[in-house]
Formats: sequence, C-alpha cells, structure tokens
Amino acid sequence: MPRDTSHIPRKHKVGAIFLLMLTAFIWGTAFVAQRSGMEFVGPFLFNGVRNVLGALTLILVLAIMFLVSKAWGAVRGRGERATSPLRKATKEASTTSTSSTTNWRTIIVGGLVCGCVLFVASNLQQIGLVTTSASKSAFITTLYIVLVPLIGIAFMHRTHWNTWISVGIAIVGLYLLCITESLTITSGDFILILGAVFWALHILFIDRFVPNLGQREVLKLCIAQFTVTAVLSLICAPFFDELIIGGPSKLSALHNVLPHLAYTGVLSSGVAFTLAAIGQKYAPPAPASIVMSMESVFGVLGGVALLHEVLSGREVLGCVLMFIAVILAQLSFKSKKKNVPRLGASPKGSTSEQANLPPDIPPDL
Repeated sequence: MPRDTSHIPRKHKVGAIFLLMLTAFIWGTAFVAQRSGMEFVGPFLFNGVRNVLGALTLILVLAIMFLVSKAWGAVRGRGERATSPLRKATKEASTTSTSSTTNWRTIIVGGLVCGCVLFVASNLQQIGLVTTSASKSAFITTLYIVLVPLIGIAFMHRTHWNTWISVGIAIVGLYLLCITESLTITSGDFILILGAVFWALHILFIDRFVPNLGQREVLKLCIAQFTVTAVLSLICAPFFDELIIGGPSKLSALHNVLPHLAYTGVLSSGVAFTLAAIGQKYAPPAPASIVMSMESVFGVLGGVALLHEVLSGREVLGCVLMFIAVILAQLSFKSKKKNVPRLGASPKGSTSEQANLPPDIPPDL
C-alpha cells in the first residue's frame, strides 16, 4: 500500500510542497552552474570536487541532527522520572544490536552500488553538457521519470497504462527536441539520453536499499555514495578530461569555478537533498514527484535568463511534450476501492509511485 499521509496536518503538507518546490528550483538552476563550469575544467574533475563538497555538507547536516537530538533528549530527560534505567538500557541494546549491524551492511553495500551508478549517470550528464545547452539538458535528463517504471519491469514492478502513453509522448518530444531537420542527433544529446537511463537505474537501486533505513541512515548511505562517486571521478579526471574538453584540466583552474562548485556541491547535492528528504516526509509521493519534476522548467528558465540560451519553436514544442509525458507518468488512475492485503503480498506495494523521484531522493522517508 502507498504510504498513508492522511494523519499529517494540512499546514505541514503545504510547507512540504514549498520545500520541494525550492528543491526543484535548486536542481533546475544547477544545470546552469554545471554548464558554466565546463568552460574551465573537465567533467570528471568537476564531479569529483562537487561530490566531495556534497558528502561534507551531508556530514555537517548529520552532525547538526545528532547534536540537536542529543540536546532535545537531555531536555526531555530532565522532565521525566527515571524508572528502571538498567532495564531500559538492556531492552534498547537487545533491540538495536541486530538492526544496527544490518543497517550498516545496507549502508555500505548500497553506498558502493548506488555510488557506482551515480558515477556513471552524473558524468554522462556532465559530458553531455559540454556540447548541449542547459535548457535541453534539463528536459532530456527528466526523461528518467518516464524510464523508471519501464526499467522497473526487470525489478518485478508493475507498469500502468498511462506510463506507456507517456513513453509515446516522450519519444515524440525527444524527437522534436533532439533530432534536427536533417534527421541527425548531436553526440551531447545522445549522451544525455544514455545518462537518463542510468539516473533511472540509480533511483531503482535507491528504492531497493532505503525502505528499511531511518532518515539518518539514508543520509549515511548518500554520504557513502557521494564518496564513491568522488573517488572514481577524481581517479578518471587525469586520464579522460583532456580528451573531452580539448585541453588539460588542472586543479589550479578550480578557482574559476568555485561559485559553480559551491552551488552544485553544497546546495544541489547537500542542501537540496536535505530539503527534499524533509519535504517527502510530509508530502504524498505523487504530488511530491510532480512538484520536483519542475526542475526541468527551472532548468530552461535558468538557461534562458543566465546563459542567454534560445530555443527554437520546434524545441519549445518538444519541451512541452516532454513535460506532459513526465506529469502523466506520475499521475495515479487507480480506483478508490480499499485494497485488501493478500497473503504474501509486499507491504510496500507498487514502487511505480515511489520510485519516480529525482537522483538521490529516497522513497517513503
């Protein structure tokens, strides 16, 4: 069954939608920073440093959460009468020892697997941005929302009829957006489409590892995956960056892209992820994913306003069709009948509603 949010106050849901809209704005405008960064350094060096900043930001967030919870626990402890402290400590130790071991195993394995997939997805996106505008990149990357339920078939997920209609609309939109009148596609557009496949895989792997983790454990898993992505990117930078950008990518050039790295590393990877995690805690999955898909719109607006990019009428129509496909893929047309759990049925229900989320956002937090 989908997560029940009927008990959550309306004002919390409204606040969550605001946080998710802010998240979409940060992610969408990050395409501008990523595109601008390619003028000075290569994609692997850019992503390596970006993910280091993202991991450090989440470590800081995790430390703040720990200190706040510890302080709050001390305040509550003063107002409560201590009864049977030995019994309480024994009970807590017995119930958390096994689960903590399992959680750490999930965090390590999940961090390695998701980090490797994120490494491929993020670097394909960054390589595509070398020759493709930020506006087009935002919409092509958003294709992952349509691809998630399709690839999810291999993970034994159900695919609804509206998804197939969305695929058809998205194909037409991609044709108008990427294929020129001479029936050719640029290498950057093709790389971004391939990257969207890996973004979809990343979401499905995230969905596989995070259901039994708490919010702090999810942050730890993301720190692990950011670290893996950073290490792999920095290893590849000396060997491949020069081939991609046509010149050496040196550490000394990083001072030219510090604002872009700070925006994508601290805000896009660190702050935006935290805002999304808080927002999804109080917002239903379907509205949450629809709001966050607005990153494609903000990506186009950012490219036009900050980079002075211009889209042709054909490309604008392609963007509109892509956006319609993204929204349609996330709408639920299920009947209102009350579902009765079947023997042996998964308590999580269909992941087609939960998995349609941007990179790094765990379902059902």
